[in-house]
Formats: sequence, structure tokens, C-alpha cells
Amino acid sequence: MKIAITYDNGQIFQHFGRTEQFKLYQVENGEIVSAQVVGSNGTGHGALAGLLAGLGVEALICGGIGGGAQAALAQAGIQLYGGVSGDADQAAKDFAAGLLAFHPAVHCSHHQHQAEGHNCGTCGTHGCGGHNCG
Repeated sequence: MKIAITYDNGQIFQHFGRTEQFKLYQVENGEIVSAQVVGSNGTGHGALAGLLAGLGVEALICGGIGGGAQAALAQAGIQLYGGVSGDADQAAKDFAAGLLAFHPAVHCSHHQHQAEGHNCGTCGTHGCGGHNCG
């Protein structure tokens, strides 16, 4: 199984739609057998699902993610494990072992809040994965 993690300097990047890199892991029999970092080529939000699908990704681990991107991932057949923060390699190991703690109803509501006049910053700075500003 190939998994992708939103990636920035060894950590899980907290805003799916703004991620500049993914770390891809090949998992077999509960072990990570290979890993590589790939760029997103500036592709944003919903288009990232197509990029990941084209790379053969079957599961995504990330921090915050909006509803549109969630729908695009679902349409591409990619399982979502959101609301995760911390070290990317450790999250991959936890996933491989079936121990990954994630938030099944994760969402990133900063877009909605900004429309209401509340600017909580970007997910990359406040980490929607662990902080619901909505």
C-alpha cells in the first residue's frame, strides 16, 4: 500500500491545500519498505487528489483539510486520515502498525471563518489538525 503524508521539514504539514511536498511511503506487511519526498508542483486543494491518485497513493495522512479536498480524495478512492500532527516518519510507522491516532471528522474551517470576518491565520501556522478555529 502506498501512503502519502503532507510534509514539511520532517513534520506533518497542517494544511493539505497548501502543502508543497508529500512524503510517500510504501507499506508492506506492517513495515515501511521505502520512502521518498515529492513536490506538489504548486497544485492546490482539489487538484492535489489527482496528483496523489496519479502517484498510486491509496491513503493520505494530513493535518487540516477542507470539505472540497475531502470530496476530491474520496472520489479518487484515497482513504483520509486527518487531524494528525507531529513527526511524519512516526505517523507512517504508526499507520503501518495499525496504531495511527487520527480524527475521522477533521475539517479546516478557516475559509468559512475568514468569510465571517474572523481571520485565524492559515492552517500552516495554527494547525487546524489540532485546533478547530470554528
